[in-house]
Amino acid sequence: MSRPLTRYLPVRKDDFDLRGHIESAGHNTDTCYHASLTEKTCRGFLVKMGGKIKTWKKRWFVFDRNRRTLAYYADKHEAKMKGVIYFQAIEEVYYDHLKNAHKSPNPSLTFSVKTHDRVYYMVAPSPEAMRIWMDVIVTGAEGYTHFLV
Repeated sequence: MSRPLTRYLPVRKDDFDLRGHIESAGHNTDTCYHASLTEKTCRGFLVKMGGKIKTWKKRWFVFDRNRRTLAYYADKHEAKMKGVIYFQAIEEVYYDHLKNAHKSPNPSLTFSVKTHDRVYYMVAPSPEAMRIWMDVIVTGAEGYTHFLV
């Protein structure tokens, strides 16, 4: 049974239940140990390509609907933030079928988050984790809403 990879519209409602939305999209969040979801957040490890130095590093990501951010940290203690992507900067979330991701450690699990000034390349630990993260991030992608009528 196939399902669409993502629902392509951001969701702006304050009472939005992220976990419920992801489960209603066909994901089983209980069996995907790589992503931890609540009604407002998603946390988990992804491997991210550096912006200036093109090396791949494992980072702990925190998607937070209250803060409207996708932040990443050196580790899961969330003590030292390494970077942040604001929802209003996210234009697109897509599976990189062209394999533009520079020497990805796993091209089939690589997806991209496009912002106004950069494309972030990320590698998920499993196909299900990749689909969950893509669906989660799309719900916060507000950067292209100015194109919507």
